[in-house]
Amino acid sequence: MGSVAKKGLQKYVSQLQSHPLRTKAITAAVLSGISDTVSQKLSGIPKLQLRRLVLKMLFGFAYLGPFGHYTYILLDKIFKGKNDSKTVAKKVVLEQLTSSPCNNLLFMIYYGVVVEGRPWMHVKTRIKKEYPKVQLTAWTFWPAVGWINHQYVPLQFRVIFSSLIAFCWGIFLNLRARSMALPKSE
Repeated sequence: MGSVAKKGLQKYVSQLQSHPLRTKAITAAVLSGISDTVSQKLSGIPKLQLRRLVLKMLFGFAYLGPFGHYTYILLDKIFKGKNDSKTVAKKVVLEQLTSSPCNNLLFMIYYGVVVEGRPWMHVKTRIKKEYPKVQLTAWTFWPAVGWINHQYVPLQFRVIFSSLIAFCWGIFLNLRARSMALPKSE
């Protein structure tokens, strides 16, 4: 690893130790922004939609980073920091039955109402139609990520790890949301 990259990583870890919540929130915002930029380009959007980008970064900063920070701390407190296979399985199941459905539903609401500015009735109709598919897809993908995260990743890096994986998941959700977009009512 080059000296610039090594110094950057050292500074990042130092910030993570000194200011864990802030660092995780900023990291989630930056990764949400990059994910949205990639999604926009893959969707064929000719000019970067800055409002959408900022709103997606705000979601990462205000929700994803802090939620992950506190969720992983809570799970470790509930299970007393254990990481044997049985405990990891319990953490993953609990996470998948609580956090996953809430996160996906909240994202779909936020995306429809705030990012796209659609009326609640349209967003509600879209969610009724698409949410089950999104959640079932999440349950085929995220348990493996959760297993790796709880089994092998130290607590201070779990939000960062899941944020990196969420980078790809965010592209999937963005493309899914774009493909199911309803025409805006006037």
